[in-house]
Amino acid sequence: MADRARIVIVGGGVAGIEVATSLGRGGRADVTLADRSLSHVWKPMLHTFAAGTARADRQKVDFFAQARRNGFRFQPGALVGIDREARRARLAVEAAEGRPAVEIAYDLLVLAVGSRANDFGTPGVAEHCLTIDDLTEAEHFHAQLRCHLLARLDGGGLLEIAIVGGGATGVELAAELKHAINLLAAYGSPDLPGRLRLTLIESGPRLLPAFPEKVSRAAGRTLSDLAVEVRTGALVTAADADGFILKDGSRIPAGLKVWAAGVKAPDVLAGLDGLERSRTGQLVVRPDLRTTRDSSIIALGDCASLTDPRTGKPVPATAQAARQQAQHLARHLGRALARGDMPAADLPPFHYVEKGAIVSLADFNGWGTLGRYTFGGGRLNGLSARLTHDLLYRQHQIGLYGPLRGTMTWVLDDLDHLISPPVRLD
Repeated sequence: MADRARIVIVGGGVAGIEVATSLGRGGRADVTLADRSLSHVWKPMLHTFAAGTARADRQKVDFFAQARRNGFRFQPGALVGIDREARRARLAVEAAEGRPAVEIAYDLLVLAVGSRANDFGTPGVAEHCLTIDDLTEAEHFHAQLRCHLLARLDGGGLLEIAIVGGGATGVELAAELKHAINLLAAYGSPDLPGRLRLTLIESGPRLLPAFPEKVSRAAGRTLSDLAVEVRTGALVTAADADGFILKDGSRIPAGLKVWAAGVKAPDVLAGLDGLERSRTGQLVVRPDLRTTRDSSIIALGDCASLTDPRTGKPVPATAQAARQQAQHLARHLGRALARGDMPAADLPPFHYVEKGAIVSLADFNGWGTLGRYTFGGGRLNGLSARLTHDLLYRQHQIGLYGPLRGTMTWVLDDLDHLISPPVRLD
């Protein structure tokens, strides 16, 4: 059907893959999903892949297979530019070095390219620090961690790790690393946990600033009980090969350094001439999620800057917000296509619904706040919070695979936990 609307979605994260899957199943549009990677993982799991307490190969969703099952096409490639006048997106395929960029024509372009940690131009961070913004980076961190651990399993020296950023990513990574080290102690190095020096650095006055202060204090106590050194009110001014330098002139030594602070849009968005961007590089969008200066381009998730018209507050850059935006777009765009409208049809404004937030500290503890639209509000802690954190991921899997395959995947994951090592060094 040559007259079908051409919808190109760039970015296969939580938002991009859900939109592509939903619209592809509808069969009323020519849908293409593009991503530099060949598989999707749920971003809130990246810290477990980095620590080695979960296997990425068990959790990845193959884009080609997902496309075949759900009626859309997958095009490997990273966004390098947009010809807005001709309505063509340019993609660079990493495996095709030396070849010209692939160009894909669109009637509607959906940008869901996510975000990255923001080093705020701090000297030495780009050269000496690791990030875990995507699966490639998480696996690279794990490879570095493995090298350090293998060199110390026989009792050889102190392992110093420092994490900058006391938000959910930094806090969860710190706890997951402690969990991994404790598990590795059973691999013939019982004194390994005592030879780990793990420091969590936060420039603000407390950890988890998005959570109530009570949760911040509880998280700090849990980490302290795990022998994690928590430094709040500590501003990093530089990084070098040996660690971090703080504003007060003190130094935090670290062989492994992780930057998990701040949020900014990917650099490629800065090269999209004519589109309005926020201070952190995100594309400014209208309430209907279309960019302010081009109605044929929509931005979703972390790469979009949206102010909720009802509250006047910015929509947070979270997986929860990205998923809500994806569901809103897929639902209303699907209805427009069913009516025979082209993608330029008017879409209703998106309204963010705060359903709470959950942070899980491995097997040690967890906390959650429920929004007023979720069971009347309230709080979770301990096992209930950790189980709810897992259920959110299972809900995402069922949305991608369907109820039957999603449930089977859940069961197979549980069976795999029974036979696989609890932490990997391979």
